Amino acid sequence: MSSGLSLPEEDLCCPVCCDIFRDPILLSCSHSFCRACLQRFWETSTARSCPVCRRRTSRRNPPANLALRNLCDAFAQGRAHREAAEAARQLCAQHGEKLKLFCQDDQLPICVVCQTSKAHKGHECLPLEEAASDCRAELIAALKTLQDQLAALNKIKSNADMTLQHIKVQAQSISKRIKDQFLKLHQFLFEEEKAALLAVRKEEEEKVQMVKEKAVVTAERIDSFSETIRRLQQEAAPANDLTVLQNFKATMERVQCLELEGELAAGSLMDESRHLGNLRFRVWEQMRRVAPYFPVTLDPNTAHPCLSLSDDLTAVQYSSPAVEILSNPERFRMSAEALGCTGFCAGTHSWVVDTTGNEDWILGLAYRSVQRNAEISARPKNGFWTLCLRDGVYRAMTSPPTVLTLSGKPKRITIELDWEEGEVSFRDQEEGTTLYTFTQSFAETVFPYFYTQSTLPLRLLPQTPSVTKKD
Repeated sequence: MSSGLSLPEEDLCCPVCCDIFRDPILLSCSHSFCRACLQRFWETSTARSCPVCRRRTSRRNPPANLALRNLCDAFAQGRAHREAAEAARQLCAQHGEKLKLFCQDDQLPICVVCQTSKAHKGHECLPLEEAASDCRAELIAALKTLQDQLAALNKIKSNADMTLQHIKVQAQSISKRIKDQFLKLHQFLFEEEKAALLAVRKEEEEKVQMVKEKAVVTAERIDSFSETIRRLQQEAAPANDLTVLQNFKATMERVQCLELEGELAAGSLMDESRHLGNLRFRVWEQMRRVAPYFPVTLDPNTAHPCLSLSDDLTAVQYSSPAVEILSNPERFRMSAEALGCTGFCAGTHSWVVDTTGNEDWILGLAYRSVQRNAEISARPKNGFWTLCLRDGVYRAMTSPPTVLTLSGKPKRITIELDWEEGEVSFRDQEEGTTLYTFTQSFAETVFPYFYTQSTLPLRLLPQTPSVTKKD
């Protein structure tokens, strides 16, 4: 159709001949037909009626549908133009010959005259049908590639949408756990404050009681001294000399029996230094009961979906995932593994893992770059330095694994790293014995590594931080 028309071709077709209307007429029922088609229909019919709705019409010569005829003429002209353009497209613009060949070098359809011209001389040419088949195959391959890329982009977008949702869930969960932990700290500080103030009040009561008792005794002495002074004044009055002399000895004995009450004893005041000296430090020391220090914690973003981590990220165990876990690049997808959140590229470090009851675990260190979408053995050649317990047998995961003969079952495993010396040691914390030591020159940052398929947890144990005084 021409660009100015918006009706589909079927709306311009006669219901009788199913072709574009020629000299269309309009019946009173609003149906249109070619004039010749309607006349032929009426010639074979017993009554003048509409071929579509069978409604009778009284007019032998229905009026022409001029608007529809104009539309049909415009459509016919447009189709003629398209057919002419299509015919022109099949001819060589330079030679007017039909395009029958395809030049592989120039990637253009050409005619037989073009093939012998200088422009295409020596070029590889194929028949249009054969070239079209090859090009169609390439287009299909390109289409498949684009479809695959589109699918990949849609997957990336879907993953991005899931990541946004997961970030919101993470933020809510982290905020709740932070509030819970601060609530414990607030409660601890409240109790410490309460105990500190109680100690102040207790000392205050003791000191006040002591001073009050001292004041009572002093008041009694004051009364005694006052009474003695009054009597002395009476005895010393110029009255009867004989009386003075007769009472002199008893009066002096009474004076000599009086003792001056001592000053308040040392320590009568509140001991401010006991209550305020290093107060925050002393509270911090007590806080270690509710705020233990862990040199290593777990990274939830690396944990396999079948691993469950404790809220404080210090314990891990195997469990069925309750919800779908986001498939992020850091996460292990093939095996029940996880890494610690802190990497080491210098210095010495150690941490202790309680394995009590867990009979299926691998512990140690791993490079950041270890494969996470493939199931590989946890050995040094793959970037792992680990100790393993499985089927009741302890093994150092060398190549091949080294079976360890132990006198008992270590419950607390200490992992020690000396990055500069290139040593990874595993020790039985309770016995103080070395189970195995790897020697390796590290090429990149290493992370604590954990694996388990047991429903009983592996637990990281807290350590006591040390405070050193610098001169």
